[in-house]
Amino acid sequence: MSVVEKTSEVAAANAAVSAVVVRFAGDSGDGMQLTGSNFTEATALHGNDLATFPDFPAEIRAPAGATFGVSAFQIYFGSDEVTTAGDDLDVLVVMNPAALITNLKDLLPGGLIIADSDAFTDKNLARAGYKSNPLEDGSLDGYRVIVIEITKRVIASVEPFGLSHKFAVRCKNMWTLGLVMWLFDRDRSITVGNLEKKFANKPDIAQANIAALNSGHSYAETAELPSGVEVYQIPRAEVKPGLYRNATGSDALAYGLIAGGRLADIPITFASYPITPASSLLHTLAQHKEFDVVTFQAEDEIAAVCAAIGASFGGTLGVTSSSGPGISLKGEAISLASATELPLVIVNTQRGGPSTGLPTKTEQSDLNQALFGRHADTILPVIASSTPSDCFDVAIEAVRLATQFSTPVLLLSDGYLANASEPWLVPDLTQFEAFPVQFETNPEGFSPANRNPETLSRVWAKPGTPGLEHRIGGIEKDYDTGDISYDADNHQRMTDVRKAKIDGIAKFIPAQTVSQGPSAGQLAIVGWGSTYGPIHQAVKRLRAVGVDVSHIHIRYLMPFPENLGELLRGYEQILVPEMNTGQLVEVLRSKFLIDAKRLNKVSGQPFKIREIVDAIESLLGESA
Repeated sequence: MSVVEKTSEVAAANAAVSAVVVRFAGDSGDGMQLTGSNFTEATALHGNDLATFPDFPAEIRAPAGATFGVSAFQIYFGSDEVTTAGDDLDVLVVMNPAALITNLKDLLPGGLIIADSDAFTDKNLARAGYKSNPLEDGSLDGYRVIVIEITKRVIASVEPFGLSHKFAVRCKNMWTLGLVMWLFDRDRSITVGNLEKKFANKPDIAQANIAALNSGHSYAETAELPSGVEVYQIPRAEVKPGLYRNATGSDALAYGLIAGGRLADIPITFASYPITPASSLLHTLAQHKEFDVVTFQAEDEIAAVCAAIGASFGGTLGVTSSSGPGISLKGEAISLASATELPLVIVNTQRGGPSTGLPTKTEQSDLNQALFGRHADTILPVIASSTPSDCFDVAIEAVRLATQFSTPVLLLSDGYLANASEPWLVPDLTQFEAFPVQFETNPEGFSPANRNPETLSRVWAKPGTPGLEHRIGGIEKDYDTGDISYDADNHQRMTDVRKAKIDGIAKFIPAQTVSQGPSAGQLAIVGWGSTYGPIHQAVKRLRAVGVDVSHIHIRYLMPFPENLGELLRGYEQILVPEMNTGQLVEVLRSKFLIDAKRLNKVSGQPFKIREIVDAIESLLGESA
């Protein structure tokens, strides 16, 4: 039996369980994301550790009842450390047949289904691909099922507020949320406050939703629910004391950029063009202009990155963001920033591809693009965030590298990290080491080609400063004067020094550490980016039963930490899980000449813990 297989205790009435996975699913207009967000906030305040996974359809508004229009929100919460949104579901809440048929495969045997029977009409059943009603034909006998006429009950609960049928039905997500809050003993008061704030200008809508919330809760309290369906008892998690807030990766990344600007003592100019799933970063930063942040929504991707480069030339830190297709469009300008040696932070929130691909799904397929996806020998620092909270620290580090080494820096996130949330311990910024920008101010002996002998970074002088007038551009420059040069030997020297500057960053970043396990042994699982959570949990579970396995997670992908090669050679086997066809594993093989094995997944969905556990057990079984 695999160590990740769950026991039937989850289904026991009033059993104290350590963790539960719940998924809300319905049409994109059913309010599943709002439902999940409110349940997440109540769960955080209850004291459980948690991680979430919002899963959006690509269509803005798919036909009602269509399987490709299902929107889902998953939350994994418990009394122990939570680093992923969970594997198999314990509870599945479905608002229509399409939500059931697309999500049932993820529900544990004996798991709980809560379904709105009013939505299981002949038309909706046919649209979802059912030949008979699964709520009636016995196909769900392996699960515990609560079938409720939710739509009908919602309409009755909001009748005093005089809403039209259309608006009354929209309250059914709150009715369902009330029932689920009873099931997990959550406090409704925070949700009531959220509704009153959200609909402050529409008090009837607010009160109708509150009435629906309370009605769902009351129904669960008083109804005779199926045998074995009682309140789940989940102890509070033991967490480090401090001020917490629920934050998505996009939130943490925005706050990290702001914090980085403060630590560098420089304003931030964020220029971007909307693209899923990167747009939320612009939305968040636009709300915080009081922190010396200027946001600019350009007319296209090229204009956005060029505006950011111009901002850096003008003496602020330019930042731009996009997803894979937009990063491609920015490619020439990113090389311009490299040639001019100006600080620039480029955030790539990766999504499923190629081209438009799966814009609302997650992937790690832009690593090769980040490392090699520019013309000529344009190498740049590349770093990756691993969890929603880690986005904060990685954003600060991107600002540090960009400003201290006068270079563009590529920061890799992805759709899962951007939208997922977790409790974030709000850090004390005074505990971070500042790295204030030193602008050139002395005109004596000034040249835009002057360099810091230690970092090889080019001097940064604000245009218009008396005595420091200068020009830079994309044409090759003389190493000594900065003037235009077509000399062959000079071009060789400039190419070498630009490469040496990036390679030299390895001396200014931390040594690679081991996240779990010994620094040498039988097997190391090597990851980067958002694979951190499932790898962490898989290694933790296997180590608990005596398996010799370690976890190494790489933040710095270009250049690598100086000790990485030596560290990897200390293990008999290396396994690299990636949400692509094997990009990092090829780099590690060619760079360090090690026989690293690959574990690849390109489905638009994050790894499950059991997938990594199964791969480890299989690999170790083969070598036994």
